[in-house]
Amino acid sequence: MPIGFLSFSAILLFGLSFPGNQEDIDNFPEKDISATEDRLVAALVEVDALCKRYGRTKKLAVDHLSFQIEEGAIYAFVGPNGAGKTTTIRVLATLLAYDSGNVNIAGYRVDTHPQDVRRLLGYIPDEFGLYGDMLAHEYLTFFASCYGVAAQQRQSIVDDLLELVGLEHRRDDEVRSLSRGMRQRLGLARALVHDPLLIVADEPAAGLDPRARVELREIFRVLQDMGKTIFLSSHVLRELDDVATHMGIIEQGQLVISDTIEAVRAHLRPYRQVRIQVLGSPDDAHAWLSHHPNVQNVELVPNTNGNVPFPTFMLRLEGDEAAVVALLGELVSAKIPVLSYTEERETLESLFLSLTQGIVS
Repeated sequence: MPIGFLSFSAILLFGLSFPGNQEDIDNFPEKDISATEDRLVAALVEVDALCKRYGRTKKLAVDHLSFQIEEGAIYAFVGPNGAGKTTTIRVLATLLAYDSGNVNIAGYRVDTHPQDVRRLLGYIPDEFGLYGDMLAHEYLTFFASCYGVAAQQRQSIVDDLLELVGLEHRRDDEVRSLSRGMRQRLGLARALVHDPLLIVADEPAAGLDPRARVELREIFRVLQDMGKTIFLSSHVLRELDDVATHMGIIEQGQLVISDTIEAVRAHLRPYRQVRIQVLGSPDDAHAWLSHHPNVQNVELVPNTNGNVPFPTFMLRLEGDEAAVVALLGELVSAKIPVLSYTEERETLESLFLSLTQGIVS
């Protein structure tokens, strides 16, 4: 599947409403599982004081965890091993009972209305069982039937999903013959057969090659553009950098921070860091920047080993995005020969390292 080229039918697929099919699944009453107009909720996901204990000692794996996820967000849920990520994900997926607190998805409590939650949720575990003797398209058709997708819609939905995840050329191959990366993509397609509002993915990029990881990020962006909310957990934070809009950090079962990526960055560093390269002598640029009222500090990057061919400054700038843009305009007006101008931004990895202590439960 070429990156960024998704079929028009695949784009439209997730806007369809899939009514239940009583002839296939008696336990799934007919219902428009895509309709949201009649549900007025402050956030799609609301977790309030969630606690989960394990073992005889009743040790807290999740300790009064509270956060919200607004509809349409791509929420990166990160933490060290043993922090409580998978426990939280399994609670959201209605697969694990909890001891206290409250968890709502689209207004439904996960403990008292699990079937309603499952209609709205697509779950991608870090490892999942596959029916190896099924063909790829049979596997998706089977789960479409389980979710009550109307029989006349299944083939077109399955075909579009296979195209979306780049497996249309393997539709007639047995699942056991697929590579780990292909099975992971098939699992993503399986999580989408019922048009969920919320996608919960635990290490979704595990086992994927570099190209497949890029394509997976592209798929997540397309799903977000269609109004899907995506909850991602991953140890490879670089994979989330270009796609996440919000971030939650958990350590020792407790929430460290939960907010938009920009708000987390602002919390850690209340100034902008800008990198500027100029032509010619750095003296005039340094003097001009040093006297600018919004510039807190200016440093000339040392040219060690000849790896900085042009004079380069790192500076701290007070203000928002508009201040960053305004400074560039002022430099040009002052006839400072600017060669490059870049705002340096923390990656998710650097944010994570700044906010956690590296303690494993």
